[in-house]
Amino acid sequence: MAKKKSKFMCNSCGYEAAKWMGRCPGCGEWNTMNEEVEIISKGPRGAFQHSSTTTKATPIIQVEAQEETRIVTQMNEFNRVLGGGIVPGSLVLIGGDPGIGKSTLLLQVSALLSNQGKRVLYISGEESVRQTKLRAERLGVKSPELYIYSETNLEFLNQTIEEVQPKFVIVDSIQTVHHPEVTSAPGSVSQVRECTAELMRIAKTKNIAIFLVGHVTKEGQIAGPRILEHMVDTVLYFEGERHHNHRILRSQKNRFGSTNEIAIFEMLQGGLREVLNPSELFLQERSQGAPGSTIVASMEGTRPILVEIQSLVTPTSFNYPKRMATGVDQNRVQLLMAVLEKRMGMMLQAQDAYIKVAGGVKLDEPAIDLAVLTSIVSSFKDQAVNPTDCFIGEVGLTGEVRRVSRIEQRVQEAAKLGFRRAVIPASNIGGWEFPEGIQVVGVETINDALRASFRDL
Repeated sequence: MAKKKSKFMCNSCGYEAAKWMGRCPGCGEWNTMNEEVEIISKGPRGAFQHSSTTTKATPIIQVEAQEETRIVTQMNEFNRVLGGGIVPGSLVLIGGDPGIGKSTLLLQVSALLSNQGKRVLYISGEESVRQTKLRAERLGVKSPELYIYSETNLEFLNQTIEEVQPKFVIVDSIQTVHHPEVTSAPGSVSQVRECTAELMRIAKTKNIAIFLVGHVTKEGQIAGPRILEHMVDTVLYFEGERHHNHRILRSQKNRFGSTNEIAIFEMLQGGLREVLNPSELFLQERSQGAPGSTIVASMEGTRPILVEIQSLVTPTSFNYPKRMATGVDQNRVQLLMAVLEKRMGMMLQAQDAYIKVAGGVKLDEPAIDLAVLTSIVSSFKDQAVNPTDCFIGEVGLTGEVRRVSRIEQRVQEAAKLGFRRAVIPASNIGGWEFPEGIQVVGVETINDALRASFRDL
């Protein structure tokens, strides 16, 4: 017998409750609890569900390790983010703001795969077949192995996959797909969870690589329950600003490769174009000799990228100075300014501070501390640093400059782009050869770093 069971779930965080509440106890949001009805199939009492597989528990030393076979596309940046290519049977979730270019990216990837003779099924739940065709014509996509299908019913999607027998499936987007046996509305917590679980089963049993497009909330997180990101194999975020042409594809989770890997694209009229040297892109509009501007070599996954950090420190007439940061953690900026006040005696209490990473890039590693700190001092003293200097290092609360990882790759990238001096932690010197054409200066404290960068310190 089938039995109905009602429960209330939060659309923001997935919190479950037995009754309706105005405010969710999980996330604190108001009016996000919606009623969902589950149909429970009651079987014979005491019956157990046995697995249909015949596998047994095996000691780990007897398991043969096999390298995952990957399908490499002609888009090298996309391959890098996935860890070297697409793994058959993987489930990949791609999130991003509306209009950022998720559908354009996946349609271009579909064209590249279909041109290699791989059959691709592009399922659009938000656009009609004609709308998808118009985008394909703008991108120059023409391949008989690329199939387009517009449907949101999961049963029909499963039937179409059985008929077409594709190697790759794109679902745009997972929030529009609904399971006919789940009574809640499409996009709800139950629908997204059940549809993702069914698509995961299809991917694993049929060895099909499936890409899911996910909507994001106003905070920038993928909409739906947090368990959605745990279910998939890879989570990618497509980032960028509407006022900039470049887009960043960032890996947040990858069971088949490294995380925090990024790929950079440029949005053009004919679609997305790979940026093979992102450091030149971020530095091409840099102002030479401007106070408050410093360069840092940051690691994004396995790739070093040189970006510009800009600071503007100006006196304020208010009791509480303003601190604003774009591209870096604001708490990190406040910490570094406190270190300058305590260890260097700089009176920043009556100064507004605005810090920005040029180009819309987001940096979150400790190795950017020295560059941010030097940029703040440069603006405060109204004295520019040498435009051919770059700064790498983590700053501690006692004013010491601490060791960072992969220093050799960072310095080599700086030397390749014409920088003549790199200020790095003294503990990172030794055990590797300096590149030609660049002077490496090791510093132990922020006092040493600032004395090497400014004349009057």
